[in-house]
Amino acid sequence: METYLVWLAAGFVLVIAELVTGTFFLLVLGVAAFAGSATAWFGLGFWVEALCAAVVAIAGVFWVQQRRKTMPQPDMASLDVGQAVTLDAWVNREQGAARVKYRNTLWDAEVEGGGERELDHGEVLYIRAVDGNTLKVAKTKP
Repeated sequence: METYLVWLAAGFVLVIAELVTGTFFLLVLGVAAFAGSATAWFGLGFWVEALCAAVVAIAGVFWVQQRRKTMPQPDMASLDVGQAVTLDAWVNREQGAARVKYRNTLWDAEVEGGGERELDHGEVLYIRAVDGNTLKVAKTKP
């Protein structure tokens, strides 16, 4: 089998794998394999083919990384904001740390507002924000 066909097959396999996974890095490696295939088509030696593919791959990876850094990340609003939760227990009343029941599960929560530290078990609060696994809750609806 000709060397350029091996590079071409590797390029197609990498591009198809990229379509399945959704990462641009495999696409870059596929394009690099196509560059190696083109170099092999012109009859240059294996080390020149490999060097050409490596240069294209390295340049492409740097390009993808720069592109990801400059693209704005979508600011997705949480669907949980505004939903009602029930105060289950205080973990630390002075710091506003509590456990609340939401979707039949206990969650860590930070109660916002100083005057709301007098809340008791079973009171309804509303989610104001989500910070990782911690719900920011308050007595008033956002």
